[in-house]
Amino acid sequence: MKKSLLSFTGQIGRCGDREVFLGFANASELSQISFPDILDEVTGKGYQRRFHREHSLEFKRYIQQPGATTIPLTFNLRPDRKGWKVTRASHGATLVVDVGTAPVMAQVDCQHRLGYLRDSQIPFAFMAYIGLGIEEEMEIFRVINGKAKGLSGSLLDFTEARLVEVDLKTAKPELFLALVLHEDHRSPWYQRLDLGGNRTTGPLRVASLRTMQKAARRFLREAGLSNKDVDDSTATLVIDFWRAITVVLSKQWNQPRQNMLVKGIGVYCLMSLAGELYRESISKRVACDIDYFISALSDFVHGIDWSGKGPLKGYGGASGADAALALLRQMRTKQLSGYMTHGKQEHSAH
Repeated sequence: MKKSLLSFTGQIGRCGDREVFLGFANASELSQISFPDILDEVTGKGYQRRFHREHSLEFKRYIQQPGATTIPLTFNLRPDRKGWKVTRASHGATLVVDVGTAPVMAQVDCQHRLGYLRDSQIPFAFMAYIGLGIEEEMEIFRVINGKAKGLSGSLLDFTEARLVEVDLKTAKPELFLALVLHEDHRSPWYQRLDLGGNRTTGPLRVASLRTMQKAARRFLREAGLSNKDVDDSTATLVIDFWRAITVVLSKQWNQPRQNMLVKGIGVYCLMSLAGELYRESISKRVACDIDYFISALSDFVHGIDWSGKGPLKGYGGASGADAALALLRQMRTKQLSGYMTHGKQEHSAH
């Protein structure tokens, strides 16, 4: 039995420094032969944001109106997908796709425009890169969508990490630390950060990768660590800090929706505090491990009301995080001062 084929007539040319096939097809045909490569937060495969129903429905309503139009839909003919062939001729080119195989074109920039038009006959101009590798395709996606409204910053961070790979510790140490907290089984944050891809069942997402990256930057600043200082041991001590938090503030950690502990303000000020405690451990020449953090934190951190009704309510942004950190410092100074005074009184009584 003969395989069913779809044939598209068009032109081959260059878009910037990349070769592309330009053609026309209806939404139904394009949906049939293409796919969105959405990030799977468990496997780490894919790179695009999760499907946004409202965004896609809004475009469907628009494109059905008289006079509506849009820029060409952008795809990539994946080299590892069988079932497509581009034939060149002097007068043009032809793209032939075997619809009996898996979809062959990755939706680089058109996921939401095609989302609810799978059965539509509305025609579109489209541009397909020819045989780009996954990393090249991902980089083009980042360039096209880097400033896109509604696109998750965490998703852009995650795809950047995949592109940088070996040099990540030096190039983006704050992103390296954030990813370790998300990916290391020892971490209380394991699989709990929202990367901007498809959500999966399992631990509740309570913060984004972008939030943790900003928090890690605060840690590095307070710790006095430069890019070249960050290594696996740095990642281990950050993990130990959060493990200590789950011990000292176990109730608050286990009730993330009711407490500010794992929301932006809490994460920011606590990571700054981690940097300070690390710096102190160096000056005291003591091991900066989970027991050190538990010992230091248990002196004061439980004295703050971390609930949404406590003193951190209404704090926001960098200034709010700084104010929250100042509150932590004040509480710590007060507690330590109390211990010292109590110690002196006991001594004088003898």
